[in-house]
Amino acid sequence: MSSIALLGIILLILMVLVGGWQGFNSFISLLLNFGFLFLSIVLISFHLSPLFVTLVVGTILLSLTIFLSGVNDETGKLAFYSSLLVLCILVILIIPIEYWSQVQGFGLEDSDDLEGMSLMIGINFVKISIATAVLSTLGAIAEATMAIASGLGEIKEQHPDISSKRLLFDGFFIGKQIIGTTLNTLFFGLFGGMLALFIWFFGLNYSFGNILNDKVFNAEFIIILFSLIGVIISIPITSVVIAHNWKNKHI
Repeated sequence: MSSIALLGIILLILMVLVGGWQGFNSFISLLLNFGFLFLSIVLISFHLSPLFVTLVVGTILLSLTIFLSGVNDETGKLAFYSSLLVLCILVILIIPIEYWSQVQGFGLEDSDDLEGMSLMIGINFVKISIATAVLSTLGAIAEATMAIASGLGEIKEQHPDISSKRLLFDGFFIGKQIIGTTLNTLFFGLFGGMLALFIWFFGLNYSFGNILNDKVFNAEFIIILFSLIGVIISIPITSVVIAHNWKNKHI
């Protein structure tokens, strides 16, 4: 048995013990997400439009993540609509910035691994970087919209006479609480995932300017910034969507 299979079994057992049936559903959601991500790689390798594949697969991944999380139908629906709006805004932001930053492809640190291999695979690496950035932000978007939607859903159940303005205010208040933790989560994820690269920088005496201009570092750091921007804009969008829905129900 491989280490990945063993860790997967341990994860499944713990999720079922702690979360019960919902934990099992979350594990199935994780497997389905992995399957659709792998499918997107296959479709892009067959020269389908990376942006089209990313938008379709991204929508599917958001729906799986949100609707299999165990929330009620109304909360899940509002969170899904909010996440789609955030995704559209991020795509509009990501496309020009990825073209402008020119961090696509491989850096000098990858030269040894790529030696003897052909990079003429007929795929635009800028479009690949766009697809990578979009897919990398989905988890942060889903987490933020679900946190706010679930929190506001609980508030609505406890206070059925609450006004839409107060609900909007509460949404912003909840959002402020998750910004700090999300920022730390993304930062530690970046540091942990790039620890070997940072050791490389130190060992080769990279200057601070060289690090800031390194393609590999910039590509990862830009994705982290996109994810953080996605979390931040999820706060007002989700709050407005839920408050507007609540207002329409009480007209």
